[in-house]
Amino acid sequence: MSFKIAILGAGPSGLAQLRAFEAARDAGADIPEIVCYEKQNDWGGLWNYTWRTGLDAYGEPVHSSMYRYLWSNGPKECLEFADYSFEEHFGRPIPSYPPRAVLRDYIMGRVAKSNVRQYIRFNTAVHWVDYNETSGKFAVTVRDLKQDKLNTEEFDHVIVATGHFSTPNVPYFEGLEQFPGRVLHAHDFRDACEFKGKDLLLIGSSYSAEDIGTQCHKYGAKSVTFSYRSQPMGFDWPESFTELPLLTEVIGKTAHFKDGTSKKVDAIILCTGYQHHFPFLPNELTLTTHNRMYPEGLYKGIVSLANPKLIFLGMQDQYYTFNMFDAQAWYARDVMLGRITLPADDAMAADSREWVARELKLVDPVDEIDFQAAYIQDLLESTDYPAFDVTAVAGIFKQWEHDKEADILGYRNKSYRSTLTGTLAPAHHTPWMDAMDDSLEAFLKVKQEQPAKETV
Repeated sequence: MSFKIAILGAGPSGLAQLRAFEAARDAGADIPEIVCYEKQNDWGGLWNYTWRTGLDAYGEPVHSSMYRYLWSNGPKECLEFADYSFEEHFGRPIPSYPPRAVLRDYIMGRVAKSNVRQYIRFNTAVHWVDYNETSGKFAVTVRDLKQDKLNTEEFDHVIVATGHFSTPNVPYFEGLEQFPGRVLHAHDFRDACEFKGKDLLLIGSSYSAEDIGTQCHKYGAKSVTFSYRSQPMGFDWPESFTELPLLTEVIGKTAHFKDGTSKKVDAIILCTGYQHHFPFLPNELTLTTHNRMYPEGLYKGIVSLANPKLIFLGMQDQYYTFNMFDAQAWYARDVMLGRITLPADDAMAADSREWVARELKLVDPVDEIDFQAAYIQDLLESTDYPAFDVTAVAGIFKQWEHDKEADILGYRNKSYRSTLTGTLAPAHHTPWMDAMDDSLEAFLKVKQEQPAKETV
C-alpha cells in the first residue's frame, strides 16, 4: 500500500493497533507502511515498571504510573485477548488475579508471536504533530533520545496511543507547602513498604485510592484515611481504615476535614486522577475531554471529529481494557484500509452526541458496564476481530463488583471461568493478603492447590 501511518506509543493500545494490521497481513491483505514511536526502551507502556519518577534519563516526563506489588484489581477473564488466551500463553490455567509481572508477560507474549517489533522505534519521543491541509499529510517531529536529534516524517494517518494515565491531576490544599511529611501523587507511588508503620492520608475515592490504600495496609501501614470529595467508597474496611470528607487544610502534620474532624498523618498521597494531555498536538487537533466513558469529540470513541485521519485509542474510562483496545484497533485499521467508510462529518458528530447523551443517563456501575459492553459490541459488528462473549464478560464484571463489596481485602482470592476456554481459574496457592512476593516465578510456582470456588 502506498500510504503511511504513525502510531504514537507501544503500550497496550499501540500494540493492539500493530497486532490488528499484522492480523490483516496474515490474512493476505496489503498493509501500509507503519512506524510506531515509543519513548521508552521497551514495549509495554504503563506496564514497564521503573523506579524513576519525574523525569527519565533523557529529561522526558516519566510515563509509567506502575508500582511494585501491583496486582490486577479486576479478573483476568475480563481482559483476555480474544485471539490469545491466558491458558495458551502460560500452558495451563492460572488464578484470576495476577500480579503486574504476570500480566506484562501475557501482554508481551501475544505481540512476541507477531512480527511487529520491526515497526517500533524505541527511545524516540514525539514532540510535535502538524497537519497540512494542502498535502493532506501529518508532519510528525520526534526526538531520538539516544542521539539527541530531531527528525520529521510525513504520514497519512496518525494514531495516538499514548494513554491518559500518565499526566497527574494535582489539586491544591492549604498548608501542603509546610507539611513535614511526604506528599506525592499516585503517579509517583512506587513501593508500599515506604509507608510501613505510617499514618497515611489518601485524597480520592476511586480505584487508585482503593488499591494503593489496601496495598499499603498489606505491607504494614499503621492506618489509612481516605478523604473523598463526593461520597465514600463504603466498603467494609478493617479498623485501621477511615473515610472522611474532603481535606480542607493541613497544619503541621494535622489534616483538617470538611466535617470538622482532624487527624495526624505522616504522608499524603493524592489519588486525584489524570489529565488527557497531548503536548505534541496543536489546539485544532488535540482531544479536550476528561475521564469519562465516552469522550467528547470522537466518532465511535476513536475517530477525531476535528480530523478523521487522526485516531485516538484507549481514551475512555475503563472497565474493559485489552480487549476493548483490540476492538478499537481493528475498527481503526479497517477505516484506514478503506473497509469501513466513514459517514459525513455531521453524521459522525450526531452519532458521538448520541453516545455522550446515553452516558449521562448512567446511574451506577452496572449501567456503566452494560454501556461499555454495548460500545464494544458496536465496534465488533463491523470487523473480523475474533468472537468473544462481551455480554458474558460483563457478567463477570458485575460479579466482581459484588465480590469487592463483600470483601475488599479478599476479593482477589475469587475464581472465574474464562469466556474463551471455559476453564475455571484455580485458586492461588496463597491468599492475596499473605502473598508478599509479586514476582512471576512466585505466582506461577506450583504449590498445594486450593480448590477453586466458582463465583459466577
